[in-house]
Amino acid sequence: MLDAVGVDSAEDLFDIPGEVRFDGEFGVDSADEQELRNAMADLFSRNEELTEFLGRGHHAHYVPALVDDLSRRSEFLTSYTQYQPEIAQGFLQVLFEYQSMLVELTGLPVANCSMYDAATALAEAALLANRLRRGASGHRVLVPEHLHEGRLGVLENYLDGAEMEIGEYPMDDGAVDVETLADLVDDETVMVYAETPTVRGVIEERLADISDLAHDNDALFCLGSDLVALALLEEPASVGADVVVGEAGALGLGTAYGMGLGIFATREEYLRQVPGRLVGVSEDSADMRAFTLTLQTREQHIRKERATSNICTNQAWVALRTAMHMAWLGPDRLVDLATQAVTDARDLAARLDELSGVKAPLYDRHHFREFVVRTDQPAPAITNDLAGRGFAVHALDDHHLQVCITDANADAADGLVAAFEEVI
Repeated sequence: MLDAVGVDSAEDLFDIPGEVRFDGEFGVDSADEQELRNAMADLFSRNEELTEFLGRGHHAHYVPALVDDLSRRSEFLTSYTQYQPEIAQGFLQVLFEYQSMLVELTGLPVANCSMYDAATALAEAALLANRLRRGASGHRVLVPEHLHEGRLGVLENYLDGAEMEIGEYPMDDGAVDVETLADLVDDETVMVYAETPTVRGVIEERLADISDLAHDNDALFCLGSDLVALALLEEPASVGADVVVGEAGALGLGTAYGMGLGIFATREEYLRQVPGRLVGVSEDSADMRAFTLTLQTREQHIRKERATSNICTNQAWVALRTAMHMAWLGPDRLVDLATQAVTDARDLAARLDELSGVKAPLYDRHHFREFVVRTDQPAPAITNDLAGRGFAVHALDDHHLQVCITDANADAADGLVAAFEEVI
């Protein structure tokens, strides 16, 4: 192989500058365990202590100790991918239960357990829609203008290779401008994507109308949401959703700063187009219930040209934690948590709205967890001043902030309001 590419050794394949090439020495002084602990404690003590009121797709909910204790058992941590069902029945059952919970929350009969995060789940949904419309005219996906920049970036990367295009439709007072959307959906459209709650926390009220627009033009309707919101809001199947995507890690992970778990649920007729893999249940030779990986349409399982996805990682441990958290909550407390996300956001917005030079929420809509605040003073300056007082919020532009409240930071709401009053 080296002869074929015209080099003498494997080293010649790597162009690593000398100043960063490893020379056998790390240049780090040795230290015993106690010295290292003391040094790290000193380093970490310099971190700023911030209470985060951040959201925009990454939501922290209290994760019970039970989830940490059980998920860290060795049989879970050392189980990478459950290729050998005879020794992974417990883990496979957990994943089957996780899929079953998604089915119950979405009303759609098929769900998988191996999406990286919400962004890749959205991109995979677009590719699924394009495969179903293969041969038809058009390869356009319509997304809202209020779409998280990270999700949009991932979608662009995925669709560029598939020779698909993205179109944006406008929002009206934080929700979908359905009338304008109607003018944009046509036979060139393969999928329409909408979110509830939106990236700005608004609960979308016209999902059925959006679904009708997509279906009238032979396009799929993809709905973005999350597990907590799905416990309270309209069931996606009831409003005509063909695919549901979103972030499942809102339960089981807390604030993970990048790690996620993508939701992916769809209709049974699209079963063989689902990316990733599914856990199924059957019977073994002794007529005992048995769980196994099934419909593994990933590249490492079948011929590349037949694969529906190149997703090759394993999010099973994150799905395990999410399933544990949902089971710990149970249906009643999950609904209570979702209800709290509505009432806490409403109450905090009302308190901020009482302050001079502040309008909260910006949109005259129902909100879930988070909302946009308009400020007379420059929003970036307010954000910096709040950080100096120990609170983190998003600055969207010159005069708009976004605030997110959950059960994880609700006890600090009084402090945030007081800090807000001081800085304005």
